[in-house]
Amino acid sequence: MSAEDRRESVTRAAMTEFAKGGYFGTSTEAIARRVGVSQPYLFRLFPTKVDLFKAAANRCFDRTIATFEQAAEGLEGEGALEAMGQAYGEMIEEDRDVLLMQMQLYVAAAASGDGDVAELVRRRWLDMWDMVRARTGLDDEWMNKFFSTGMLINTLVSLGIPSDDRCWLGFPFDESTEQAEPAESNKSAGPADPAEPAA
Repeated sequence: MSAEDRRESVTRAAMTEFAKGGYFGTSTEAIARRVGVSQPYLFRLFPTKVDLFKAAANRCFDRTIATFEQAAEGLEGEGALEAMGQAYGEMIEEDRDVLLMQMQLYVAAAASGDGDVAELVRRRWLDMWDMVRARTGLDDEWMNKFFSTGMLINTLVSLGIPSDDRCWLGFPFDESTEQAEPAESNKSAGPADPAEPAA
């Protein structure tokens, strides 16, 4: 395995560990153990824990932005936004690490005490906002609705609020799901087809 492939493996493992434990609660030893390398080798690839966290942060944002871009291909306006929302809902259902890593990123930006980490998280979040704005061409009201709905979805899913709970009432659905029966109580949290979620 090349050094670049090994870096990618370590970054994936780091995102999984940081998603669960956050910046402060995750040890480099746990990351090294997950990927099957020694700590000295880990630090040859990423000199500091901060460097490793930043690599995991970039991976998380890259995954989310790529999901939006792929979903909106060939679309514009509200259609593009709805496709992004649907794809985002599917992504966080399939890969909980992406969702939890996002939540950990906001905590780290506020509490890590490292200005570089905070700046990276802010910059990448704004990159995501700007991409959605440019891709859809929609105004500030639509953007605010998309991202505020997304943050609420992140919170409800992270807390494990069942999809038939009252907190999910009022979420927009497309015509095909508008009259759908409530999800079974043991189904994973989140609506089947959120129209406007975002990271």
